[in-house]
Amino acid sequence: MADLADEGQRGQWSFGPVVGAAWTPWGGDGLAQARVIAEADGYTMVEVRARVGYVGGAHEHTHTEFAYVVSGVVRSNGVVLSAGHGAVAGAGSTHDSFEVLEDATYITIFKF
Repeated sequence: MADLADEGQRGQWSFGPVVGAAWTPWGGDGLAQARVIAEADGYTMVEVRARVGYVGGAHEHTHTEFAYVVSGVVRSNGVVLSAGHGAVAGAGSTHDSFEVLEDATYITIFKF
């Protein structure tokens, strides 16, 4: 059986690269960093680590976007989400506000 050390493409599947993936700045304030977990069909899955005070900019979703909070607490469009909570923003919806209330790790899946 393959594990995450056997990362890469297999047909229409994309695995990894969780182990050893490069962390890059996320947003412009230096409070968050992200790494790509996998990509397929124009969608990107990203793991984000953000510190208290990180604020995401307002934007409109041209495609559906998914989010899952692994740890910590965030507030998205006025709704507080903690570990184990998820959210889906439908295409055409607006993201008016996002902020990290407690250091957080979350997964987001989106398409540009």
